[in-house]
Amino acid sequence: MIIREATEDDWPLIHPFFAEIVAAGETYAYPDGLTSEQARALWVQPPPWRTVVAVDGEEVLGSAITGPNRPGRGSHVATASFMVAPAAQGRGVGRALGEHVLELARADGYRAVQFNAVVETNRAAVALWRSLGFSVLATVPEAFDHPEHGFVGLHVMHRPLAAPGR
Repeated sequence: MIIREATEDDWPLIHPFFAEIVAAGETYAYPDGLTSEQARALWVQPPPWRTVVAVDGEEVLGSAITGPNRPGRGSHVATASFMVAPAAQGRGVGRALGEHVLELARADGYRAVQFNAVVETNRAAVALWRSLGFSVLATVPEAFDHPEHGFVGLHVMHRPLAAPGR
C-alpha cells in the first residue's frame, strides 16, 4: 500500500465507497442522494486542502482530505476526514492514512489537528484516533442521527502537533 496525492482519475474509484459509506448513515452527516459531482465537491476541495488516496496497485483502498479547520486566524489548526473502502477495512488503511495526514499537517505548518464530528458510536475510529494521540475535548449530545442507535453524540477530538507558544 502506498499513499499519494489524489488525481482526477481517482474520483471514479473513490466515489463508490464514498457513496456506500454515506448511504450507511453511521459515520458521516452528509445528505443522502448526493450525485457524484456533489460528493466530489465535498471531498476534493481546492488548495490549501489536500486529498490523498491509499492504493494497492490500481485499487483505491481509502482516501483522506485535510486542510484548515477555520479560515484566517484559525487556519493554524488542521482538520481532516477519512474513508476506508468497506472491503479494505481491518487492513491498517485507516491508521496509515491517519499517520500520513498527521505528517502532512506537520509539514504544512499546522500546530494541531482537530476533528469536529467523530460519531461516538464509531468505536473503531475513536480508538484509532486515541491511539494516534487525539483526545476528546467535548461531546455534543445527540448531534448525530444514527440509523441504528438514534440520536448519539459527536466528539470533538484534538491532537497538538507543535509545542505551545509561537
